[in-house]
Amino acid sequence: MDTQKHFAESELIINPDGSAFHLHIRPSQLADKIILVGDPGRVSLVAAHFQQRESETANREFHSITGTYNGKRITALSTGIGCDNIDIVINELDALANIDFHTRHEHAQFRQLEIVRVGTCGGLQPDLPTGTFICSQISIGLDGLLNFYAGRDKVCDLPLEQAFLQHMGWNGHLCTPAPYAVHADEELTRRIADDDMARGITMAANGFYGPQGRELRIPLADPRQNQKIEAFRYNGMRVTNYEMESSAVAGLARLLGHKATTACMVIANRVAQKAETGYKNDIQHLIKKVLDRI
Repeated sequence: MDTQKHFAESELIINPDGSAFHLHIRPSQLADKIILVGDPGRVSLVAAHFQQRESETANREFHSITGTYNGKRITALSTGIGCDNIDIVINELDALANIDFHTRHEHAQFRQLEIVRVGTCGGLQPDLPTGTFICSQISIGLDGLLNFYAGRDKVCDLPLEQAFLQHMGWNGHLCTPAPYAVHADEELTRRIADDDMARGITMAANGFYGPQGRELRIPLADPRQNQKIEAFRYNGMRVTNYEMESSAVAGLARLLGHKATTACMVIANRVAQKAETGYKNDIQHLIKKVLDRI
């Protein structure tokens, strides 16, 4: 009797050409090593280093190129902005690797993916100026995404979650996104960060303005949010940066059995209130480091 899980057409939507619904990638086009970027235009920056290209797809914000770099087969893929998009990306990547698109059953043998998100972030400590590379050891997700999945408690750092909520004083209806804390893959983080990237806790926000403590014309619910986050310490670790995807990348990867981490370049220091918008060339250095180490 076949006991492998079957996925109905409404749950796993496959395009007529045999590709994943949103990503438009076919199973044969997916490498085991994957570099995620937010900006669709940044995929070409990654692929510019490839010695060979074998496939390219594009749909909405999801642009992918699979090729070879120094003998390693790599897929570069854009996600757009936010953890909601990461929910689509990680689930469809896993489906491409571990579900037979013809029979709609799980493969008998699990295929593990190695995923590194490369992006930009805001620094939350005075000694992390613009241009600093940060690798996320732990991410605290303010997006709530992982709370919709069974098993989230098994992959999350529950004491850290409680310590953070208590420190922030978020209760009642004040800033209550049910944050979750999840560790990136230890071995992959160590390999990517090596000895030339800062490491720490990353805040993954569910927005760019209010959720990251930016106030324009709408007052903030917690005006001291960023000062409190900067002061938070847990087991000798501190919060190093803000970004918008690392928690979902690490959390979904852990639930699905894949290896994942996030490496970002600081383009704004929130403490010093300084920003650098001309970072396009500098991020090439981060891309090259990740390509060499993935």
